[in-house]
Amino acid sequence: MTFTPTKFDTLLVANRGEIACRVMRTARRMGLKTVAVYSDADATSRHVREADEAVRLGPAAARESYLNVDAVIEAAQRTGTGAIHPGYGFLSENGTFVKALEQAGITFVGPPASAIAAMGDKSAAKARMANAGVPLVPGYHGDDQGDALLRSEADKIGYPVMLKASAGGGGKGMRVVESGEGFQAALDGCRRESKAAFGDDRMLIEKYLVQPRHVEVQVFCDRYGNGVYLFERDCSVQRRHQKVIEEAPAPGMTTELRAAMGDAAVRAAQEIGYVGAGTVEFLLDSSPGQDGAFYFMEMNTRLQVEHPVTEMITGQDLVEWQLRVAMGEPLPCRQDELTITGHSFEARIYAEDPEQDFLPATGLLTRFALDLEGAGLGADQVRLDSGVESGDTVSMHYDPMLAKLIVHGVDRDAALATLNRALAALDVQGVVTNRAFLQRLANHPGFKNVELDTRFIERNEATLFAPRPFSTEDYASAALIGLHQLAQECEIDSPWDRPDGFRLNAPHTIRIALCDPASAQAADNDSAVVVVEGKRATLDTQWQLTIGNSTLTASLQPLEGDAVAVTLNGHRRRLQAYKDGHVVVMAEPSGETRLFWRRIDAIDHGHHETESTLTAPMNGTVVALLVEPGAQVEKGMPLMVMEAMKMEHTMTAPADGSVETFHFQAGDTVSQGAVLLDFAPSE
Repeated sequence: MTFTPTKFDTLLVANRGEIACRVMRTARRMGLKTVAVYSDADATSRHVREADEAVRLGPAAARESYLNVDAVIEAAQRTGTGAIHPGYGFLSENGTFVKALEQAGITFVGPPASAIAAMGDKSAAKARMANAGVPLVPGYHGDDQGDALLRSEADKIGYPVMLKASAGGGGKGMRVVESGEGFQAALDGCRRESKAAFGDDRMLIEKYLVQPRHVEVQVFCDRYGNGVYLFERDCSVQRRHQKVIEEAPAPGMTTELRAAMGDAAVRAAQEIGYVGAGTVEFLLDSSPGQDGAFYFMEMNTRLQVEHPVTEMITGQDLVEWQLRVAMGEPLPCRQDELTITGHSFEARIYAEDPEQDFLPATGLLTRFALDLEGAGLGADQVRLDSGVESGDTVSMHYDPMLAKLIVHGVDRDAALATLNRALAALDVQGVVTNRAFLQRLANHPGFKNVELDTRFIERNEATLFAPRPFSTEDYASAALIGLHQLAQECEIDSPWDRPDGFRLNAPHTIRIALCDPASAQAADNDSAVVVVEGKRATLDTQWQLTIGNSTLTASLQPLEGDAVAVTLNGHRRRLQAYKDGHVVVMAEPSGETRLFWRRIDAIDHGHHETESTLTAPMNGTVVALLVEPGAQVEKGMPLMVMEAMKMEHTMTAPADGSVETFHFQAGDTVSQGAVLLDFAPSE
């Protein structure tokens, strides 16, 4: 089909969350009218509120809303839309959607359907790249998908191998298989995830490199044969094959290696007639003696989640480039006009609990704010791309990413220091997030020293998840912060109800027990007891604190937002702090501290007996029951599989015993905390 350059004045963003908000921000700056689409679950979401117009697509399920091609096109026609930007995910790499837009006379802000098809099938893409002279990892990319043949090919390649969904991406339908014994179970799980996410369960197999770095190159092509690369990003720090922290440029990159990877990336894009923004992903072998060896992994035929770090170091707006190329304009810059300035990091803020194997979290965001002024940071240093605001609800239906925190510095050390300060200044309440985990990553000596590969989190699990030691200052600060919030929350009608421990003709004395939240219900939780003695419930004067053999003079000063200044024996600390139920949360650039807070001079809390049930750790859907009711099982044996936010979670037996009853069947939707089954431990 011959392309005729077409200017458009209305842009529909066929996506949701932070990427929809981010695309509309540039579109508005360019003078375009913006149209949002939404499902029932997103009717009041931020991207809907910010658009000039918004059209309902359908129910919450993505296949009935954001993946509904006919509904999206109807919304575009209804609003007089000239072009559609797909964001990433959903329909962004769907060739059928692109062809339907061509037939409807609507411009697709992205590559032609032929290019999507060429790279969308990873097996075919490997063959095309081999023909173009792009280096490949040893593997099997054939059409024969029989279980026996796939097992045989894995045996030939040599373990460990990586199973990957041929039509997939984003970590869905991927498993590392360490030996032949676990191959079939991994294959079954990958096929289930791939079928659910992409409607296609074909697999490819690759040799799993033991120490690879994930380095990707941002490419851009126009319709006139021009192609450039906007340098590279290192995305090695991942969990479940999904990126957590990305940075640009890749540390340790030589001029020669950068040019070699960039040229290979542009060659790969031009091999398939690419147009627009794309990312060519490589594995860079960082094992001894392999410096400079890189292998083509895949090409994402869309804008990447981590594109902001490229924008930060180049000063270019990649969405504006996309829109101009879609209008038929040539690339804004030649290769020799592109330069790198400084260093940038992006940290993905997820609604998930890293302490519970990164389980997705849902709920009401009671607060979502970034206190840049309090952290002493400027808008030129920090950017927050977010799809949520305070008061929004995090749904179980979609990806758990809430926002992206992007920072820039003159070099890697400066950017990393800014990242730590910005993470501490981010105030998220009401929903569990990975903020504290990101701080531990950013402060980890291995990360600081660029000891990077795609198994970084796995290799450093012991230190990344080590219990944080609590200092006397931590206990003292948490005691005052919890007491301050309690005083604010209480409506006091009588001096006898005062939360500061009022006593007639005696000092106000309060006894507070503090411990790690993970051990709050344990009989031997080693609580630290803080005795607080002072004059006022408002905590605006000095208090005397006794912790063990230590005595501290303390005061607390509320600052803007949830920031406080705690002074202990003349040492002042600025903290982002709040009390979430019984847990006091304190954040600073060195990390986050969480302490269970309880007054022991008021009400003591008994210990909860362990019940012989398993409850849902998240809102989700039951995928499969793996045993029959009445089955005798051993501790750790898989019992059932749940799915939420496109990821599977396997429930296992907590002890030796028997499964008495399942309360849900495959396909049922369950709420977090619901009793899934009755379990009888062995005597």
